[in-house]
Amino acid sequence: MGERLRLATGVMGNAASLLLYSTPILTMSRIIRKKSTEEFSCVPYITALLNCLLYTWYGLPVVSCGWENFPVVTINGLGILLEFSFILIYLWFASRTRKMKVIAILIPLIVMFFITVSISTFVFHDHHHRKVFVGSIGLVASVSMYGSPLVVVKQVIATKSVEFMPFYLSFFSFLSSSLWMAYGLLGHDLFLASPNLVGSPLGIFQLLLYCKYRKRAMKTMGTPNEWDLEENDEKSKQKQIVISESENGKS
Repeated sequence: MGERLRLATGVMGNAASLLLYSTPILTMSRIIRKKSTEEFSCVPYITALLNCLLYTWYGLPVVSCGWENFPVVTINGLGILLEFSFILIYLWFASRTRKMKVIAILIPLIVMFFITVSISTFVFHDHHHRKVFVGSIGLVASVSMYGSPLVVVKQVIATKSVEFMPFYLSFFSFLSSSLWMAYGLLGHDLFLASPNLVGSPLGIFQLLLYCKYRKRAMKTMGTPNEWDLEENDEKSKQKQIVISESENGKS
């Protein structure tokens, strides 16, 4: 019964993670349409890529015992393809300065992943020590992924706008981390549960922040329209005065 519940939770976690990894499609379509990355950050996609690489490796039989973490491998393998695609699109439309910043972050993280693979393969010779080593690094990467949308928090607070902090990214981050936390706890795997114990509260914080500034934005949206109406009324009055003056001049 416990194993079936864990498997069911893993399947639901896969679905939630798929939605989380697919969320940037909306952002990418906007970037392609406008041919500009605007103020969007590439950090969430880079941290998500590293997270997917590490947990795919963690779930493979080289590190884990057999296929005990098969659901982890499937979703993170798909996540690698999606996140890599998003990063390529971002690089294509980014300015030269942004491209250099992305590459400066991306290359060291990829190198770190291959070093992790090499050490876990050739230095450690049993599953326990490999899981501890890879899981510890994956824990840090996973917390970074769930916290990466926070890079725009300062901008959200300063501008009082949530335009560049997508709601679905925060929502599915919370949902995914909550399900994987349950999956890790059911399997007594702290390296799967621990990062999500941090990711779930971070997701809640982002959602609260979104709700706060979205409501404020909705309240202020009506004001400019009223100003526009008043401005248009003033312009129409001015036009009428000009027309009447010109008619009086002609007469």
